[in-house]
Parts: sequence; structure tokens; C-alpha cells
Amino acid sequence: METQVTKWKSSCIFMVLLFLVWGFICSKIGWHSVMRMSVDLRDLFLYEAFLYYNPLLLVTTMVWLWGINLWVFSQSNVNYAKIFDLHQNHLTHREIWKCATWMTIIVPTSMTAYLYLYSHGEVSLAASQPVLLYFAVVMILIFPFDIFYFSSRYYLLRTLWRIIIPLQAITFSDFFLADILTSMAKVFSDLERSICRMVHRQVATIAWFEADSVCGSHSIAIPLVLVLPYLFRFFQCLRQYKDTSERSTLLNALKYSTAVPVIFLSALKYHVLHDSWTNFYRPLWLLSSVLNSLYSFYWDVTRDWDLSGFTRTFKFNKSHLYSRLLHGRTWVYFWVIGSNLILRCTWTYKLSAHLRHNYLTVFTIAALEIFRRFQWIFFRVENEWNKMNSRSNIQLSMNDPTNEEVKLLSSNDHDV
Repeated sequence: METQVTKWKSSCIFMVLLFLVWGFICSKIGWHSVMRMSVDLRDLFLYEAFLYYNPLLLVTTMVWLWGINLWVFSQSNVNYAKIFDLHQNHLTHREIWKCATWMTIIVPTSMTAYLYLYSHGEVSLAASQPVLLYFAVVMILIFPFDIFYFSSRYYLLRTLWRIIIPLQAITFSDFFLADILTSMAKVFSDLERSICRMVHRQVATIAWFEADSVCGSHSIAIPLVLVLPYLFRFFQCLRQYKDTSERSTLLNALKYSTAVPVIFLSALKYHVLHDSWTNFYRPLWLLSSVLNSLYSFYWDVTRDWDLSGFTRTFKFNKSHLYSRLLHGRTWVYFWVIGSNLILRCTWTYKLSAHLRHNYLTVFTIAALEIFRRFQWIFFRVENEWNKMNSRSNIQLSMNDPTNEEVKLLSSNDHDV
């Protein structure tokens, strides 16, 4: 066992060094490629490069953080495999990190090749880089043979299908993944714009930058795609109410519906007069933003996390440094609650239309939202585990014989 741990540590050190060398090479090539472009073209092309690659970079970040989630659960008393009803050969945190490693290598490498080829005049080859990357991702996901973690890919695709068409009883996995998708609404919006440009042969051109073009920033498809994850979750809540008749599911549905006016009022900025936006629509947008942020924050703390005490989370099975630092520490809860409130408000602000061209700002806010969701997962999954244990204990107590039954069973004076 000690030999295996030593080999694993050596492998990790080697991979970190390899990452640093590879990252330096990609950064150097990318920087020189950008510097070869004219000043007028540089910002426009960087905006386009970010548009194609930031969705996959954000997904890669989410995969890394999900691996950390699973590692913490595997070290603690939270049986996440039972919560998500996973098969015995489900992906562990090490396999998740292996997938994230390959994604971390492939996506920035493709982006570097894209910048290098375009700056050296190979426009058609540059345009093929994001197209080939997206095609490869889709093929890996839908590959019908038993390789590349087939059972896990099938589980993911089946859950996504159940989210899109919620005709069956909603499981924890269904609404858990749907909640994560709401944090990745910007990813889907950029994916739509990227695919639109690929279909219309606008990759590695500047025609895409026209605001009123087919794939421009004024397209009605942007708010439609942004609102889809919230609608999926909304209909899940309605389906849960149909199955359980619990009033809380309707209140949860109302929470997701408050995101709809935020998104569409923001999109109206490009379709109404400036005075109308300033005097009428912007105050409505601000009001709906505050309502959505505070409602969502309240639901996170009181319902999704059920923070009735400050001694639950991050308890490891074995004595561990992280357990001593985090378990039962009040500052952890103040940090999570405070950062959740701030990032809830920031995420809503990101939907503002005037930020669409500030790609670095939007990318940073989207990455912070993924980090907020990463924190949210710890408390949400643990809360579900506590509920499962509570239901099991209640069921066991109901099955226990009463005192009278024990007396009758233990009596030796009765005849049969």
C-alpha cells in the first residue's frame, strides 16, 4: 500500500511539472501569435477565440471541482453513490480527474493552434480547430461502444434526457444536475453562438461581430438559450408537485420563474429605445434581479442546505487536516453563506446585456458562479444524505416490536 501511495505521489508530481511546461509553451506561442496581429484586429479576434473556447474551459473547471467534491465525499461519511443511485463501476474522483486532465490539455492546445494558424495566415486551418474540437466532444459523448466509460456516459445522457423531457418521476440526480445546468446558462449561450457561427461559416472571420447579424449579440436566440435551464427546473418542480402534492415544490418553481424576467428584460435593451430602457425597463430589471437573487439565496440556505446547525459538514472518517480545519468551524458557514449571497447577486448582474462584449469580465463571473455551485454541492449532497439516514431511522423504528409484543414473544407460559 505504501509503495502504491509513493508511486501515485510521484506520478502527481510528474504530471504537475508536465502541466507547467506545457502551459508555458502554450502561453508563449499564444502570446506571440496575438502580438503578430494588428491592434485593431487583436481585441476582436480574442473575443471570438474566447467565445469558442471559454464554454469548454468552464466545463473543464467544473469537472476538476466535481472531482474534488467526490474526493471529499469518499473521505467522509457521505455515501454519494447511494444518493445518486450509481452503479458499482461508477467513476471515482481519480477517474474524474483523469478526464479533467485530458480536457485541460486538449482544449487550450486547440485554442493555441487556432491563434497560431490564424496569425500565420492559415485561416481555413484555424477555422477548423474549434469545429474539430466540438465534433470530437460530441462523438465521445455519444460513442455507442463500451469504451471511454460507457456506463457513465450513458448515465449522463439519460439524465440529461430526463431533464429535457420530465415525463417520469423526478429523482435526486435529475434535479441535482438540472440545478448545475442553471449555473452554466452562460456556457449554453456561448455554445449556441459558437455553433451558429460554425453552421454559417463565420469562424475566423470578423463578419460575426456585427450586432445584428444572424449570430450577433442582438440575437433573440441568446435569451432563449439562457432561460432554458431555468425552464427545465421549473417543469421538474411542477412534476414533483403532481407526484407529491407538496406545496414547497410550487414555491421552488416560483423561484426558478423569477429568473425569466431578469433574462428577457435584459435582452430588451437591444430592442427598445434608450429612453424607454432607462426610464421603464431598467428599473424593472433591477427589481427582478434583486428578487431573484434574494429568493435564490434564501432557498439555498434554508431549503437546499437546511443549515439548522454549524457542526455537520466536512467530517472525515479518519483524522485528517481538512477535518480539523473545516468540520464544525463557524467561519466556514459564514464564508459559504456570505460568498453565496455575493455570487448570487453577481451571477444575476452578469445577465446584463451591456456585459456581452466584456468577455474577460463575463468569463470571470461565470467561473465564480461555477465555484459557488461547487460550494453548494457539499451542503446539498450532505443534506440529502442526512435526510436519507433520517428516513431510514424512522423506518427502522416503525419496524421495531413494541414492548407488549416483546413481552408476548418472550413469555414461556403461553400454549400454542
